[in-house]
Amino acid sequence: MKVLKIFENKLRNKNYSENTIRNYLHSLSIFLKEINCKDPYQIRLFNIVNFLETRNFSSVSQQNQFIGCLKLFAKYVLNKKEVHLSKIERPKSEKKLPQIIDKNYLISCIENIKNIKHKAIIALAYSTAMRVSEVCNLKLTDIDSKRMLILVRQGKGRKDRYVPLSNKLLNLLRNYYIEYKPNIYLFNGQKNEKYSTSSCNEIVKKYIGKDYHFHLLRHSSATSLLESGTNLRMIQTILGHKNVKTTQIYTHVSTQFLNQVNVVY
Repeated sequence: MKVLKIFENKLRNKNYSENTIRNYLHSLSIFLKEINCKDPYQIRLFNIVNFLETRNFSSVSQQNQFIGCLKLFAKYVLNKKEVHLSKIERPKSEKKLPQIIDKNYLISCIENIKNIKHKAIIALAYSTAMRVSEVCNLKLTDIDSKRMLILVRQGKGRKDRYVPLSNKLLNLLRNYYIEYKPNIYLFNGQKNEKYSTSSCNEIVKKYIGKDYHFHLLRHSSATSLLESGTNLRMIQTILGHKNVKTTQIYTHVSTQFLNQVNVVY
């Protein structure tokens, strides 16, 4: 559909991330299909509001994704700036504590992985707290063994940042490189130049547990850093959080912090 391409070009010109573009295009295609509008340029405010108020969303995050998508569609494609500014309010986000994986169990699982590529992917994610998309987008040139740093390019919010590289992880990555000889991207897929996010989730379920997913490695890493005494501001930098309040949520799941409480009974 032509309007989807126009919307995609607008988002690219505004420098939105590939993940955001992909998700918003998917949301817009669902919206256009469900309202059954033959001419997208005839969409009015009530069409958008009615869709958002009557549709059953699977979660608050999905609802927010549709709202964000349709606001930008109204602003950049339909030129309805009033929709973008004030007509649609976002719901309050759910206050859920992050799930984490026990440190000893996780390290034991990683050590027992025989496939060195899979081991390198999971170890990298746990050691650096990188997001799954950041792991897949990592290039060979982003590994700085002299400074013992890894450059994370264009993470969430289109920001670059550095994360520390441990000697143990560096040795593992070197052994992996010798065996697999990756090209450009650190982790190549079987048919594509880089490993897929879905494959990353599959190996977590295979080696760590079927009830776990890749993002839990990031939560677990942040909690382990906190319990090892790493400064909260440093953890914020490693995670790439804009606000330290986002990082502070890990104090609510850290046993070290909770054990400092003097219970009354």
